[in-house]
Amino acid sequence: MSVEVRLDQGALARLLRARGGIARRKLEQRVERVARIAAAEAPGTMGEFISTDIQEGPRGLQGVIICNHPKVRLVLDGTRPHLIRPRRRNFLRFEVGGDVVYTKLVRHPGTRPNPFLAEALRLGR
Repeated sequence: MSVEVRLDQGALARLLRARGGIARRKLEQRVERVARIAAAEAPGTMGEFISTDIQEGPRGLQGVIICNHPKVRLVLDGTRPHLIRPRRRNFLRFEVGGDVVYTKLVRHPGTRPNPFLAEALRLGR
């Protein structure tokens, strides 16, 4: 006994890439799940700037998670130690332990990288 299976490549591609196709729906579900995790893991209000997109490229369907917050690169990559100087005034003003402090220079120690998008991808799999 022999069995022969023939696949219509065009029909299969339409099934997988169609707007309501199985592969597209599953990809959308997974991308949304990872985006929800990323929004929860993001510091401050950065999670409000996360959006998703499904793109069809030369390698097939791709799920894309986008964070359009202006400081996202500084959070993901971290910062080196740096100096902070006043721009518009002659001094900086901030509170430390309830006391108001004025100074002309702050030596910021830098920040560690926070790869919250990569962590969300790992947790969302």
